[in-house]
Amino acid sequence: MKAINQSTLSARSSSKSPKLATLTALATACAMLLSAPVNAAETNAATDAAKTDTTATSVPSAMDSSKRVIRLARPTAASTAQEGTLPTAAVTANTQPTDLQSTSVPQSAPLPNNAQPYRAPMSTLQPQDVVPAPKIPEFTGTTRVYEPGPLTATGVDLRSGQLANIPTPQVQLSDVSFVPTVLIPQQNGNNNDQLDVSLLDDFIEDVSPNARHYPPNFPNRSQRHYTREKIKVLAEWIQPYAESPNASYDVLIRAAKLNGMGRNLDLGSDYTIRGGKYVDRAIKLQPDSGEANFLYGMMLSEGGGFKEGQKYLDRAVSLGYTEAEQSLAQSDLLSDRRDNALERLRRLEQKNPNNDIIRQQIKLIEEGKFYIWDIPAPDINVKPSA
Repeated sequence: MKAINQSTLSARSSSKSPKLATLTALATACAMLLSAPVNAAETNAATDAAKTDTTATSVPSAMDSSKRVIRLARPTAASTAQEGTLPTAAVTANTQPTDLQSTSVPQSAPLPNNAQPYRAPMSTLQPQDVVPAPKIPEFTGTTRVYEPGPLTATGVDLRSGQLANIPTPQVQLSDVSFVPTVLIPQQNGNNNDQLDVSLLDDFIEDVSPNARHYPPNFPNRSQRHYTREKIKVLAEWIQPYAESPNASYDVLIRAAKLNGMGRNLDLGSDYTIRGGKYVDRAIKLQPDSGEANFLYGMMLSEGGGFKEGQKYLDRAVSLGYTEAEQSLAQSDLLSDRRDNALERLRRLEQKNPNNDIIRQQIKLIEEGKFYIWDIPAPDINVKPSA
């Protein structure tokens, strides 16, 4: 009985062995088929690395010690040179998924019951180890050597150099005006050190009809603002010269005019104090100056000191300063001497029949006004940056 059982088991095992051999051979074939793309990818990566090393060494140097040379490399050379800088692991990692996706697994080959489907190997690289592929620039053109153009007395003539296609700019000027040059001595009795007051005198002449007397009158608020800002700048510029103990009369009289206009434009009491101090020093240097006596008398009387300012205004009138007579009429009007103001202006009109301002001032007094300088201001154009 035992012999029969053993023979039966041997027969069963021999009948199963052909099936087991067939399954083993089939599994081996599938593994070889799936590993072929991986081997091909590694072979391609090694071949590309070898080409990169060969091409990178063939790029010529772009340095020249005598000239500035611009060399345009070939696109293929630049591409392989940049790819050669990537780590080998990064190239392999980027290549394997692409090759595995492009190779399709045959669906007709059945897998054994216990066999696992093939999976791509997991990369051991961390995210920070993977270097992104750089953008490859496109190089066009040819090699050019730039040389300096011809030098002239006025610079480099661009029209005769390598910039022949650049259009020549066209400039057209209009409304050209000139300011006469005015030089004044900086120190009293010393004509060696001179000060250029060309722009200062031009500004004072332009805005004096609007800001010389109180109340100031401007055609618009913008011109009033620009005048205030310009007075600040010019008064600060001339102050160090006027503060000098040996400042000349010309410096002091201009500093007094600027600070007097600053007082009328409500720039602060500092302008009032400096203006009075400068004009007082100017009168001491030139006691017979009609302009200096007029400025001091006008500042005092228009500031409320009618008696103090009258003697300086009378002195200016005696020296032939017409505007001092108008300031005396203003002082009479503010002192409730309206008839004296009218008589003074009418007498002054007979001496100056072509003076239109005097006629307007007479009309203001006849209308009951108290400020003879509150007349339509002339149109001025003070530049913001001037």
